[in-house]
Amino acid sequence: MPPKQPAKKTLYSIKLTSDQIEKLRKRLIAAQWEPFEVEYSAIAFKGNKVNVVAYTSGKTVIQGKETEAFISEILEPEITGEALLGYDEVHHPEWYEPHAGLDESGKGDLFGPVVAATVIADGDMVRDWIKAGIRDSKSVSSDKQIFALEKIIRGTDGVIVETAFAGMPKYNELYAKFRNLNRLLAWFHARALENALNRRMVQWGLLDQFAKQNITEKFLKQYAGFELRQRTRAESDPVVAAASIIARAEFVRRIQSLSETSGITIPKGAGSQAETAASELIRVHGKEALPHYVKMHFKTVEKL
Repeated sequence: MPPKQPAKKTLYSIKLTSDQIEKLRKRLIAAQWEPFEVEYSAIAFKGNKVNVVAYTSGKTVIQGKETEAFISEILEPEITGEALLGYDEVHHPEWYEPHAGLDESGKGDLFGPVVAATVIADGDMVRDWIKAGIRDSKSVSSDKQIFALEKIIRGTDGVIVETAFAGMPKYNELYAKFRNLNRLLAWFHARALENALNRRMVQWGLLDQFAKQNITEKFLKQYAGFELRQRTRAESDPVVAAASIIARAEFVRRIQSLSETSGITIPKGAGSQAETAASELIRVHGKEALPHYVKMHFKTVEKL
């Protein structure tokens, strides 16, 4: 039997400069691609079995059955001038090293806990996740897809997955003790990371740079030789992206549980919908119920 060919990539994202986006726009107009509207996009075009959307941030997403052909025939030779597709291991060899990825979810939401997650993986695990479309949870639009990606990660042979969070009464109690969200978040990250390292020790981990607190020195003194690296856009690392999916899935489950317990549809975020839901919670259950559902340090609570 011939060896099984890897699945074709049908989703790809890359950061382009404004000049590159303009060059891409002219190229697609010349090829008579169909423009369409996408919120926050600089350009958006539909082609033959592939869509291209470049956002004002520079993030550009290519999606469809002909994604690989578009990248190899147009994007790389004409726009970026750099071969990246299929060269992840050349450009990012550290992705495939045994390491921990850390991320969190719920930090900016009025309802529900902050969930910290640590994932430890390497090699073929990472290769399979890239093929499966594991990516930063912020780029995944539906809860259903988040849960589907979580299932892939948790079902991977040899993967280590740990989460740390507290129910809302305990969360509010801890916040009163730490009096700073980043310090509390660092504490949750340390708990998840410690549990993961106790199952498989690796030499380094990566976390998005959210604060100056050094989790390694403060909480992980017993792990001599472990290096916790922090940088912006850490979610480009597939293991950190996997941690973001795990954290988001657990946060969504907590929100769903709060909705069932309260009998009120609990929204994500901290905008007007969240404020309306909190007002309804007070009306139905009284203001004494708030600490069981919301982060009491949010300014919205004072307003209510």
